[in-house]
Amino acid sequence: MNLVLFDLDNTLLAGDSDFEWAQFLISKGVLDREVHEARNLEFYEHYQAGTLDIHAFLDFQLAPLSRHARAELDAWHREFMTTRIRPIIGAPARNLVRRHLDEGSLCAIVTATNSFVTGPIAREFGIAHLVATVPEFADGRFTGKARGVPAFKEGKVARVEAWLESLGLWLGAFEHSFFYSDSHNDLPLMSLVTDPVAVDPDDTLQTKATENGWPIMSLRA
Repeated sequence: MNLVLFDLDNTLLAGDSDFEWAQFLISKGVLDREVHEARNLEFYEHYQAGTLDIHAFLDFQLAPLSRHARAELDAWHREFMTTRIRPIIGAPARNLVRRHLDEGSLCAIVTATNSFVTGPIAREFGIAHLVATVPEFADGRFTGKARGVPAFKEGKVARVEAWLESLGLWLGAFEHSFFYSDSHNDLPLMSLVTDPVAVDPDDTLQTKATENGWPIMSLRA
């Protein structure tokens, strides 16, 4: 059995679910456009540049979850899936996931984006395992804080290792371990798998993949 890990944003998705969720809430009037749109774009630019303060970002991104009941958030998310997410899932991404699932590989989405946003997206792909940043939930509501280590940069490695350990496994237990990603922020995990694959990579990852002879592919139609 092989291990196959997929980054989500700008890898399986032709866009960023975290960014799109904030823009969706702005479009619904839940968040103030003038205040939040510029801040959302600023965080996204820092992510692309590799300078993101993940804790500051999570304080910003998770705060709206704490202001609304779970039922209301779930209703919004169903609309979000229809209007924002399914349109940025291409056939090549669905086919790649299906191929690995059909081969009997152990598959997981590994993403810095919180599990409230990404859980339904993982299910849309038919992937049972999600390794993501976990939003804290208490007394029937989100608190606006993250629980445990954010699944970002080295945090992705820690989260993946903990997940595998919970299954009685480890990275070295697999003949082949794949990680598909677009971002240089994922180099810590890409360097640990046997088969890293750069997907529509940013410039830094493109250079690193070329230097190391890693496969480079596109999932854009």
